[in-house]
Amino acid sequence: MAAGGSYSIVEYFGGDDGYRCGYCKHENGNFSHGMWSHTMTVQDYQDLIDRGWRRSGKYVYKPIMNKTCCPQYTIRCHALNFHPSKTHKKTLKKVNRFLSKGEMPVEKHDEGHHEGEPMDSVHEEGVQPPPQDPLKIDHSEVQDISTSPDTDTTNSTAPTTPRDDAEKTTNVTPKPGKGVDPNRPLCRKAKDLRKERRLQKEQQKQQEAVSSTVNPAPSKSSSNQPKSLEEFITESLPSDPLHRLEVRLVPVSFEDPDFLASYEQSAALYARYQMSVHGDAAYECGESEFKRFLCDSPLEAETAPDGPDVGYGSFHQQYWLDGRIVAVGVLDILPSCVSSVYLYYHPEFSSLSLGTYSALREIAFTRQLQQQSAKY
Repeated sequence: MAAGGSYSIVEYFGGDDGYRCGYCKHENGNFSHGMWSHTMTVQDYQDLIDRGWRRSGKYVYKPIMNKTCCPQYTIRCHALNFHPSKTHKKTLKKVNRFLSKGEMPVEKHDEGHHEGEPMDSVHEEGVQPPPQDPLKIDHSEVQDISTSPDTDTTNSTAPTTPRDDAEKTTNVTPKPGKGVDPNRPLCRKAKDLRKERRLQKEQQKQQEAVSSTVNPAPSKSSSNQPKSLEEFITESLPSDPLHRLEVRLVPVSFEDPDFLASYEQSAALYARYQMSVHGDAAYECGESEFKRFLCDSPLEAETAPDGPDVGYGSFHQQYWLDGRIVAVGVLDILPSCVSSVYLYYHPEFSSLSLGTYSALREIAFTRQLQQQSAKY
């Protein structure tokens, strides 16, 4: 029961019978404890997800990891301690180049976010890519370097056969000389030289770190601070970019005018994404499925004096590009975290790595909420 007097009303289904898996399509290989939630407080759902539960629409479940065919694990990110990696920075710069100059990357990248993985429930029919075949080696291109054990593989060429070596040995007459010059250093392998240079660089970095600790530079310490995630999101964006991106947060409620006005466009984008990315048939991603999966939520909207301004509940974070929706992230804003439920996007913009981009935006959004509520 919530502090305001609200109750959570659920029907428990148990986990003895197997269900059809939305990933590997096993007819009865998916095992989970589940319950249909008619209504649920945000604090009760917070307590459940802290124990490994998730939701798909109003169905709340916990997979039986040692029994189900495709175990599902929740990925947690501590937003306050997050620092973007080199790949993250490239993604943010790629999107900013498209917004400012209209540069669209040609290549497509595999997404590392939730848009490539439909929510894993007994009701979900999302498609997971089949496992890759084991590594196959074309033996016709494998080079035999057993005759030259000291050869650096990075610079190896086509080897000679033992017969060729024998012919070269008998035909070549060694020139007379005095042997090895003791004043010259011995020949060394390239990999040993690289290893030594790498070790020297590490030692140099350690010495610089120690010297900077003992004798810090007060005037330069502030300027050498790494850029924050928020700075990378807005970096290199001119005042008049070629494309304008607006991120809107709307509550999942048919009584909300913004949600109602964008509902049809959002549902059409979901169907296009599911058919293009996951290969679903039209009847599998119609409006009723969209409503059941991503609009029906058991969470009751709540507000709290020490909570964020937007309150708690289920939301759609819409990405509007030049006046149309190109991506939607489904979020549950809970008392102490933001739960990222799903993402779908326009397939024409897949080369922008919108899965990674939206994940970074959601991390920045969580940090923004933390400034309003210290519980995040």
